[in-house]
Amino acid sequence: MLSALRLARARPFCFRPASLHSRHRFPRFSTSDATVAQAGPPGPTRLDRAKRYARYAGLFTLSSALGVFVIGAGIFIHDVFTYSDKHIDGVPISPLGVQPGRGGPKNLPIARVRVEDEEIEQNARLAEKPRLVIVGGGWGAMGILKTLAPGDYHVTLVSPETYTTFTPLLPSAAVGTVQLRSLIEPLRKMIARLHGHYLEGKAVDLVMSERLVEIEGIGGDHFYIPYDKLVIAVGATSSTHGVPGLENCFQLKTIEDAKNIRRRILDNFERASLPTTTREERKRLLSFVICGGGPTGVETAAEIEELCREDIIRYFPKICREDVSIHVVQSREHILNTYSEAISEYAEKKFQRDGIDLITGARVEAVTDDSVTYIIKDPEGKVDTRTIPTNFVLWSTGIAMNPFAQRVSDLLPNQVHKRAIVVDAHLRVKGAPLGEVYAIGDCSTIETSLVEHFMELVNEADKNKDGKIDFEEWKFMVENIKARMPMSEIHLQEVRELFEAYDKDRDNILSLNELLPLLQSIEQRLTALPATAQVASQEGKYVGRKLHRLARQTHAAQVNGLRLPRDEDVSRPFKYFHLGNLAYIGNAAVFDYHGYSLMGGLAAMYAWRSIYWNEQVSTRTRGLLMIDWIIRGVWGRDLSRL
Repeated sequence: MLSALRLARARPFCFRPASLHSRHRFPRFSTSDATVAQAGPPGPTRLDRAKRYARYAGLFTLSSALGVFVIGAGIFIHDVFTYSDKHIDGVPISPLGVQPGRGGPKNLPIARVRVEDEEIEQNARLAEKPRLVIVGGGWGAMGILKTLAPGDYHVTLVSPETYTTFTPLLPSAAVGTVQLRSLIEPLRKMIARLHGHYLEGKAVDLVMSERLVEIEGIGGDHFYIPYDKLVIAVGATSSTHGVPGLENCFQLKTIEDAKNIRRRILDNFERASLPTTTREERKRLLSFVICGGGPTGVETAAEIEELCREDIIRYFPKICREDVSIHVVQSREHILNTYSEAISEYAEKKFQRDGIDLITGARVEAVTDDSVTYIIKDPEGKVDTRTIPTNFVLWSTGIAMNPFAQRVSDLLPNQVHKRAIVVDAHLRVKGAPLGEVYAIGDCSTIETSLVEHFMELVNEADKNKDGKIDFEEWKFMVENIKARMPMSEIHLQEVRELFEAYDKDRDNILSLNELLPLLQSIEQRLTALPATAQVASQEGKYVGRKLHRLARQTHAAQVNGLRLPRDEDVSRPFKYFHLGNLAYIGNAAVFDYHGYSLMGGLAAMYAWRSIYWNEQVSTRTRGLLMIDWIIRGVWGRDLSRL
């Protein structure tokens, strides 16, 4: 009993309701429990953090090593299956391939057979095909090579350069934003798909009566190449406009031009950094003059300014950046005058913010080895002559005939254009044997003369032969004009309105005296296509598709004994589709498309990059271009002078 009382004192009785044994019982609290709840779980120690870091670092290292191993193994396997030590012995060669016979007006070797014509069976079969000779390796030629099908023709490509160049990015290459190698693709690779042949040389003469092209090889030797179809795509040269001293100017049309410009720019900065260079001489060395306010001149000025702002200021004495001056001399009142007015104004304001000197309404008078002289009218109409001391002048205004294009034009009496070979709407050279000679790109211009074909159009439309054109005959004539010159379509949409406007006596008939002014008014509104890469590319693709159809239908006609097809049988006249204009103006870009304008900073610049990246001629150049842009963004431009 006593022990029970002691136990009761030690452990007082505590009533515990049944509800406390349920799942909703009240929690029990204690001082120690409250302390633990407030403190929370203990945090990781330094050792725990070190272990976690080591684990992640180990996983990263292991995955990186595994990735390198997989890539290396892939390269090794690729090398195992692609490297070959096969020896080539006994290659079949036709004797005429190495010792061609002579002939032609100048008794030159005639290369009727290529050295590689009998190397493989496919080449031997192609040797029996019609001969297609393409002179030039630019945008037009690439358009043909991309659209022809293997087996259509025995193709020969002649060009003085062994590669094709992506010319729109030459201003970027001239300052090191992209590398020169990223803009070129070997012509032999481009023509390999067609099992064609490349010859390094330039065309110098043409014998249309015997279908021979005279070629000057790289060693100076001359020889003939026979053809069944000839495509002239030699491009154009820069126009001098009669300005003396242009031998002191740079041009920007080729890889060599970009290389020379880059070397001169870096030379000027290195010379300006020498302690012996005077302030006056430094200002002259760092004065860059661009003659021409078109896309090439504007983009070059923007690239030079960007080079100075991003790279020169970091690696050269700051005084060099301070003394830099960039001048754009433009004969028109605005730069980029072929673009919309809004784009021109945007580019001008951007250049003004960047400190680029815009000299508009000016004409270059002379260029020397140390200055540029130009004349300009002030607001009062007074002519002022000014001089800019400089050691760098870029001439980027106007085009002139390539020497071979000039020779072809001289051979044909009805070629009267001063800057290009005149072609019809099917891009056939006017005056040449029909369907044998084509000209595309900058070296050609599509005929826009309606008056010259006045009587021909009248005779075709005048069904009742009364010497007058009624409305139904006028509608027929309109369709005929559109078929001949697709570019006239935009000016012939209001057929009835045009007819009534020139029907002066209101007799619902157009006399010849009324019809002639009507055609003259339309002709005056027709303009030649611009000398741009997209025009040349579209013309090349057009000719390539047409030649492909001609090859297929000619073969079918020969098999069935039918009349050989003509260009009109397989293709409509060429119609140009304008895809817009774009230009880079220094960490910004501008676009102009059918009246719609886009102007902006980095977003527009990346859109500009994506368009040019997509237009590359090969996957290889796309990869190289992407790498160049990444390198420029991370490490800047290459300032080494090679």
